[in-house]
Amino acid sequence: MDTNYRALFEAARRAGAALADTPAERLSEAVRTAAGELRNHTAEILAANEEDLAAMDPVSPLCDRLRLTPERIASIAADMESVATLPSPQGETLAEWKRPNGMTIRKVRVPFGVVGMICEALPNVTADIFSLCLKTGNACVLKGGGDARRSNEAITRSLHEALRRTGLDPDAFTLLPSDHTSVGELLNAVGYVDVVIPRGGAGLIRFVRENARVPVIETGAGIVHTYFDAAGDVEKGRRVICNAKTRRVSVCNALDCLLIHRSCLSDLPALCAPLAEHRVTLYADPDALAALAGHYPAALLLPATEESYGTEFLDYKMAIRSVASLDEALAHIARYSSRHSEAIITEDPAAAELFTRRVDAACVYVNVSTAFTDGGQFGFGAEVGISTQKLHARGPMGLPELTTYKYIVSGDGQIRQS
Repeated sequence: MDTNYRALFEAARRAGAALADTPAERLSEAVRTAAGELRNHTAEILAANEEDLAAMDPVSPLCDRLRLTPERIASIAADMESVATLPSPQGETLAEWKRPNGMTIRKVRVPFGVVGMICEALPNVTADIFSLCLKTGNACVLKGGGDARRSNEAITRSLHEALRRTGLDPDAFTLLPSDHTSVGELLNAVGYVDVVIPRGGAGLIRFVRENARVPVIETGAGIVHTYFDAAGDVEKGRRVICNAKTRRVSVCNALDCLLIHRSCLSDLPALCAPLAEHRVTLYADPDALAALAGHYPAALLLPATEESYGTEFLDYKMAIRSVASLDEALAHIARYSSRHSEAIITEDPAAAELFTRRVDAACVYVNVSTAFTDGGQFGFGAEVGISTQKLHARGPMGLPELTTYKYIVSGDGQIRQS
């Protein structure tokens, strides 16, 4: 390991040990102070963000993820303040029992220690991971994307100022250089970093999974479906489908594929009409294509190919496929889903129950937009990411997911006899 990186990781380790012994209210105060610093330095952060945006290809779908506005910074600060008000999971007793020999065993939440984060052009994650890690008593080491370098540096200056103002070690939050060397050093920081969480596209997540020597919690790319059932309500469907697709196309919970029961193909023009207002390009199978012909702008209506399905578009694009049954919809989802967020539009309780039981995804919705897969919307304040794996954490990862646990065994001189 490069000696400069070793020094950074050792400093983070020391800071993490100190945080684990810091009162929860003081940690909350630091998070609140950091939110205030972001508000106070909005102009500086926006200027840095403008430089990052100017260097990015303007047609890249990452532009929306990268872009900061006064409203987005205010929302980030509000999320941080929300995190500060939440109860800390640190020290929570998860279970307690007494053994026949009189000794007592408690299972207690504790911080990981040092959390590593690797993300792409997502400057909001810098503030999110800071607040969640600090609130749980973890130090954080962040490797941000090069596209967001200036934005991340400006945000980090505000975060470090908040740590200094509240008497905490600035090494509790470390922003690594944005070059590729940092990725390798972080993924190999065995003994210094307790877990690494990648947040970004499928390529980044795959690279981290295949190259990390420290434990990884995967946050997955979103290949998201909504199934409009034979018993679906058209007005609900119009609202839910449009919101899931167009609220923000660059996020991982944006809708990628609409599945529709063939008995409802006559409803497809009404379901898709709001999408035309947003200039969404539709890639439709033959039956859906015929149902939309003459009702949807021809320039935005194209035949689907095999590549249309299983694609995370991150753009104003969506695939459509007609199915003969709920079972066929479930089979399509099982084949193409990234197990992130899946939804059904139906008024049939039996269909809803079957869908929620059989779909293998972190978040499954009934008559609700997948846009709600978000820590703030789940009441978590913010989230580190959306985990699509099944070990340790699944779905939006809030405060409890940034802790592990230990067993505390108390007694009065008990010894083991056999």
